Amino acid sequence: MHAYAKDYLNDVVENQGKLFDLVAQNYPDKDTKDFIRAYMLSKTRKSIDEAQAYVNTMNAESLWEYFQENDKYELKDGKAMEGFMPDWLGEFYAYYQWYYNMSSTEVLDKVPIEFLMKAYSGLHDLELELAVQKVG
Repeated sequence: MHAYAKDYLNDVVENQGKLFDLVAQNYPDKDTKDFIRAYMLSKTRKSIDEAQAYVNTMNAESLWEYFQENDKYELKDGKAMEGFMPDWLGEFYAYYQWYYNMSSTEVLDKVPIEFLMKAYSGLHDLELELAVQKVG
């Protein structure tokens, strides 16, 4: 059993990666880590955990708008992540959650952002499923 239907998996993985990248690229003076933490703990992400089709199939831009509106999130000043890391983190977290059938809150507890940032150089070239298995 997985966190949500496999039918949503590719959309959720791809769009969450794009969402994390969108925020990092468009807001270079804002704290990407804070955004990721807030998003993973949000009502918006919980809707995805619950396989609500409307949210599960949103593209990155729509998710960003939905998250800001529904969770009243405002970016914090800080430094944005660079390169491909934000996209990879988004994809990793989405796939990890689905693969191990846990809530997004549990994923963040089990695999902190700081750990993934340190492990990125050794994991990001692996197939996503293999990277998830190695961390899990």
